[in-house]
Amino acid sequence: MATLTYCKGLPTPVDELNELGFTDFEMFLEAYAPIFRAANIETINHLLSTAELKKSDWNTHLQHTYGINKRHANGVISAAKGRVNGAKEHRILHVKTLEGKIKSISAWLKKAERKLALARKFYAKKKWQNSKTGCNFPRACSLQYKSTNWQSLRFQIHNKKRRLTLLTNRLKHLRVKPIKVFVPHGDIFVVGSKDESFGNQVSQWNGSTITFRVPKCLESRFGKAVSSEVGDFNRNINRLPECGAKTWHFYRKNGKWVIALQFTPKPVNRVSRNRMYGCIGIDMNPGSIGWAYVDTEGNLKAKGQIPLQMGWSNGKQQAQIVNACLQLATKATEFECPVVCEELDFSTKKQSLGEEGRKYARMLSGWAYSEFYKQLSSILSNRGIELIAVNPAYSSIIGLVKYLKMYGECQRRIGCTGDSSEGYEIK
Repeated sequence: MATLTYCKGLPTPVDELNELGFTDFEMFLEAYAPIFRAANIETINHLLSTAELKKSDWNTHLQHTYGINKRHANGVISAAKGRVNGAKEHRILHVKTLEGKIKSISAWLKKAERKLALARKFYAKKKWQNSKTGCNFPRACSLQYKSTNWQSLRFQIHNKKRRLTLLTNRLKHLRVKPIKVFVPHGDIFVVGSKDESFGNQVSQWNGSTITFRVPKCLESRFGKAVSSEVGDFNRNINRLPECGAKTWHFYRKNGKWVIALQFTPKPVNRVSRNRMYGCIGIDMNPGSIGWAYVDTEGNLKAKGQIPLQMGWSNGKQQAQIVNACLQLATKATEFECPVVCEELDFSTKKQSLGEEGRKYARMLSGWAYSEFYKQLSSILSNRGIELIAVNPAYSSIIGLVKYLKMYGECQRRIGCTGDSSEGYEIK
């Protein structure tokens, strides 16, 4: 089952502040973070240098080297594995992106050079003025730039070849370049377990107070454990269970410590019925989100559009995406049905933006489909509404065939009289 993460800034109660203006828990996190980072770096280097990690042996090594307990070492190993796996996946994605860009540029060069060659071949004929077909790429002069379209195309071909050489060399270098992993300062990770009290042996939270078990190397300064009043995680729909594993992540952001709690959410009451009783289908476009509700027979019962504005800042874009998802959740709750969307992937199209027009590239770059799908999945899951992703192949043709008669009046139908020459037109 998927996990959720709740985040909040670390509270600093006034009664816990010392002479320096920090709580004891903040002082402990500042002291433990460099130790955790050093152990994390050594573990990452070991993972990158060896194909297999013996967890028990390496756990013992970390305990003896850095003076930490077994549970602390488990957090170090888990954090290191996550960063290494993320770096490897990013490298694979980077290579795939470069390969896609190289393929796109090569295809563009092939078409452009062929267009230029055919044009030269046409004008090489003696009586090209009397040709009935004409030239596929006629030579024309621009009064604004004082150059011909042939010169412009040759200049584009020259720049594309330079770009192709640059990307090819970059890809060769990337294939042999060793993977590097960034390890931030001020980062602590503690793995939870469902068999432990409060879901974690090292960091235990009873709903208001958190108690962190101090590693051996810092017991002389902070004692066996350090506690702080952190409160709870206020959410409109709180899915935090009382039992189960709870993994804690403490990190610094903008000079302040942040607490992140990862857990397996408790189930919510299902609101949507089975898809056989009807669904809401959505279609996301750059300027709007269209939705349509169909009943059990597939008949259209309701429809609408949710407008989206392009070119906004990240904060406003995020806000309007969340607002659109909440409207869809309200509609799904009203009709008590699941939501169906197309499972789209624009990574291939975004690799060829350099060979497309500016308007199309700007539109596709600002189309936050992945963010919309992530927010929609989270919002619907919290409200007990099922989200169904379907293959987008032939979806437009199926919709055209099914709802053609609804949106157009067929004057003549094919095959009614056995005459295959008859067609139809739509008003």
